Amino acid sequence: MDTVIAALDSCKPFNNDLASLPQNGSQSPPSVIVSSDATLGRHLARRLVQIGISDVFSVPGDFNLTLLDHLIAEPGLTNIGCCNELNAGYAADGYARRHGVGACVVTFTVGGLSVLNAIAGAYSENLPVICVVGGPNTNDYGTSRILHHTIGLSDFSQELRCFQTVTCFQAVINNIEEAHAQIDKAISTALIESKPVYLSISCNLPGIPHPTFSRDPIPFAISPRVSNKMGLEAAVEATVLFLDKAVKPVMVGGPKLRVAKACNEFVELADACGYALAVMPSAKGLVPEYHPHFIGTYWGSVGTAFCGEIVESADAYLFVGPIFNDYSSVGYSLLLKKEKAIIVEPDRVMIANGPTFGCILMKDFLRELAKRLKKNTTAYENYHRIYVPDGQPLKCKPNEPLRVNILFQHIQKMLSEEMAVIAETGDSWFNCQKLKLPKGCGYEFQMQYGSIGWSVGATLGYAQSVPNKRVIACIGDGSFQVTAQDVSTMIRCQQKTIIFLINNGGYTIEVEIHDGPYNVIKNWNYTALVDAIHNGEGKCWTTNVRTEEELIEAISIATEKKSDSLCFIEVVVHKDDTSKELLEWGSRVCAANSRLPNPQ
Repeated sequence: MDTVIAALDSCKPFNNDLASLPQNGSQSPPSVIVSSDATLGRHLARRLVQIGISDVFSVPGDFNLTLLDHLIAEPGLTNIGCCNELNAGYAADGYARRHGVGACVVTFTVGGLSVLNAIAGAYSENLPVICVVGGPNTNDYGTSRILHHTIGLSDFSQELRCFQTVTCFQAVINNIEEAHAQIDKAISTALIESKPVYLSISCNLPGIPHPTFSRDPIPFAISPRVSNKMGLEAAVEATVLFLDKAVKPVMVGGPKLRVAKACNEFVELADACGYALAVMPSAKGLVPEYHPHFIGTYWGSVGTAFCGEIVESADAYLFVGPIFNDYSSVGYSLLLKKEKAIIVEPDRVMIANGPTFGCILMKDFLRELAKRLKKNTTAYENYHRIYVPDGQPLKCKPNEPLRVNILFQHIQKMLSEEMAVIAETGDSWFNCQKLKLPKGCGYEFQMQYGSIGWSVGATLGYAQSVPNKRVIACIGDGSFQVTAQDVSTMIRCQQKTIIFLINNGGYTIEVEIHDGPYNVIKNWNYTALVDAIHNGEGKCWTTNVRTEEELIEAISIATEKKSDSLCFIEVVVHKDDTSKELLEWGSRVCAANSRLPNPQ
């Protein structure tokens, strides 16, 4: 990680002497003409637009107000005001998932430390988010002054130190001369590393012009990364020798396919080699599920039926962009062997217990590998032999209390290329994993960080990035209580999201890991809450359903009569109504968490 802090001297006018005559009366050099929009704030705004950002998520505070003035003055950039900084960060996260990069703007320390949790989540999920903080006046640096919005010390670096571990680059801009280079370095680092960056901009700088901020010279650009040619050839050769000897190899896609921008190359390899094709749970949505050799989600004992058996019985597996943690490994219970695995990272390839090849881009490696591998459909043929179609949940009797599996049966019927699904941390993880995504249907969830409440802000950001899609958000009641406020922002932005609020009276995922009275929450009147937020302004429709008949009617209204509105459907279910996968996963994660200390 890099940290850049500008010189601590106060900002000086950039052109003190350019227009003054020399003492000897000789002709002065021509002055530099700077246009009125060649300011730091407008330069930052233009750079954000140049990298594809059209929406910035913010919470105003006195240290960032002038900066916000300059951001909203830029054509093509819209400010989305959020209810709190945490949701602004989550919204930038959701926006980056679809748009490739996101941005949020908050105020010093009280805003920065509030958004920190969301930025940590973006870091864990490898999302480039530009986090901009309005900082203290340049004249206050290096003094003994104590400012508001701080912890009462004259050292202003507390916020910076907090961000150093959850961003790949940090810059404190309190010198106009260095601002251009620092802004461009921050943005380029975020895009190259696919991680968040932190930019603190002194509150008295956004409106100051400087020649380096001119609109004309050079648009933003990044030099392309290239693979080491000899290393690439060696890695491909070693991989071909390893996989072509296997009888029933498989391939599994992981979440780092997004970082490497190698999803298309992964599918092309699957087309070429004929291997059985699976995805890790956190890669759902990155690989087309309609591919002819797709066998489902590899998630050990809680994955798609028959998928785990095929993967774990293979004599070679090609994992592309995986992340193995206690959640994705179901409490470290996966039956994989290192000597059978080839692991492809965004910039390196590891061959079983053999060599590791660095400086190799994933997409280059997959592209070259597709040209060399022999076709082998054995694993898929084995899957096809043992496959038994999914059963259907028992039908509800008339007016019988609604069950979660019936709810998701109807959500499945709603999906199309014009839809996208956001799954909140909790049982929605497991129920949404079982949804079969049609071509073009988006899907997102936060598995590595698993912060409850993430989905409200992420839904806001994701929906803002794809106005041509309708987002379906599946959110538990406990998670919703953390971040509910920004349903207000969804309504203000005229979003058409359908929120299924699953009300089962508590933190169900925690119950299945370790139960206790702390997992029971106060029940809210959720539809009345959203109605109060709506307050007659904008388009919003709410309802409460308790039976399948009511659910069918609600979905019909939401998709037809209220297709232009935000629709909030509270689904009341029994507190113990969970997926079988959560029951299995919870017990295994509980066992992993409960391991006794190793002898010292």
